[in-house]
Amino acid sequence: MTGLYSAAFIETLRRGALSLVGTWGLSPRTEVSLLNISENATFLAADPDTGTRVVLRVYRPGYHTRREIESELDWITALRARHVVDTPEPLTVPGGGHIATFDLDGRQREVTAFAFMTGVEPSPDEDLSGGFHELGALSAHLHAHTRDWPRPTGFVRKTWTWETTVGPTPHWGDWRAALGLTPDGAAVLDRLCEVLRRRLAAYGTGPDRFGLIHADLRLANLLVDGDRIGVIDFDDCGFGWLGYDFAAAVSFLEHEPYIPALQDAWVAGYRTVAPLSAEDEAMLPTFVLLRRLLLTAWIASHAETPTAQELGAGYTGGTLMLADRYLSKAG
Repeated sequence: MTGLYSAAFIETLRRGALSLVGTWGLSPRTEVSLLNISENATFLAADPDTGTRVVLRVYRPGYHTRREIESELDWITALRARHVVDTPEPLTVPGGGHIATFDLDGRQREVTAFAFMTGVEPSPDEDLSGGFHELGALSAHLHAHTRDWPRPTGFVRKTWTWETTVGPTPHWGDWRAALGLTPDGAAVLDRLCEVLRRRLAAYGTGPDRFGLIHADLRLANLLVDGDRIGVIDFDDCGFGWLGYDFAAAVSFLEHEPYIPALQDAWVAGYRTVAPLSAEDEAMLPTFVLLRRLLLTAWIASHAETPTAQELGAGYTGGTLMLADRYLSKAG
């Protein structure tokens, strides 16, 4: 693996995380192993003396500020206190707070710990309609909470607008660097980008359609255990369009023929909890294309991650296919 997360760098992060296990009351015999690499490096800490398992997240440098990390954990804590969603408990450190650090080349690297949650990721090969009905209801509960939750002073999270996703100041890099993108393909995506800009501007960011969202409710961040759907990884939570939570839920599946059925199920589930207007529903395919183009940029800027290496330039080709289909309906 090349790029930021080389094998040597992952091992350095693992050792740094291992040095902190005592912070959360784990024994010196605790074993720390890699779970996954995405934006951050996530490790499993398993204590053989007590059987305790804890998930450790070592944050990617330059992505979130410390205050942004604290704000994420503030929201998770509030959601858990009001039983809005099943999500792992952020573990505290001595003296209060949730963030521990270790030194790496003179820079402090932030680490947080979460209680281990049982469950398995839903498979795209199974019938997801029932799960998406529940996910729609869950999304509505999350959105209802954010409307009336008094955010703590200094709460800071990123915003996910056209400008910061696929526009001039993208959080995840420029889609023009997409793997395998040709000049002809870039022209198609330029047109898509402009159509997205116009439609999103017309839709607007009123409080009934734009607010604090999870922003990454994809299958990899759901843990199903019996009738329970657990939600993990609020690392991308921020301010965005509420309908974007559906688009994130179908990440990397956007080309599948069953997406319209999943949209119908999500909408029906959402409406069991809160209103969703016809205009809101009609915008969901636009959010799916916004998310798809954003992920196309992410794959290029995070090429060392397993997800990017698995999808590669083929994902760019799929984006062009979806863009053509979307633009043909846009006129």
